Amino acid sequence: VQLQASGGGLVQAGGSLRLSCVVSGSIFSRVIMAWFRQAPGKQREWVAIVSSGGSTSYRDSVKGRFTISRDNAENTVYLQMNSLKSEDTAVYYCNNFNSFYNWGQGTQVTVSS
Repeated sequence: VQLQASGGGLVQAGGSLRLSCVVSGSIFSRVIMAWFRQAPGKQREWVAIVSSGGSTSYRDSVKGRFTISRDNAENTVYLQMNSLKSEDTAVYYCNNFNSFYNWGQGTQVTVSS
């Protein structure tokens, strides 16, 4: 299974980004997918989860600002990030929430204050 995340970049605080992650080589539509992030010097943490049926869950710090979605026909999971804060700066990864695939390179999000 390969995970290809994209869409990161440098943005000012209050701005928006939309991340995409294409998943190849798995039965994508059947798995719970998630976005994770890892900031410098910190452990990787989950950010948002989307079930095969589209139900979602978010960590408290991003609720109301981030939206996760998926397109099962395109094997792609998205993360719309609005009202970005400096503390959102991290490398963002997508993965199977229950059984990790190889992580891939992720995509860097940098929020300047």
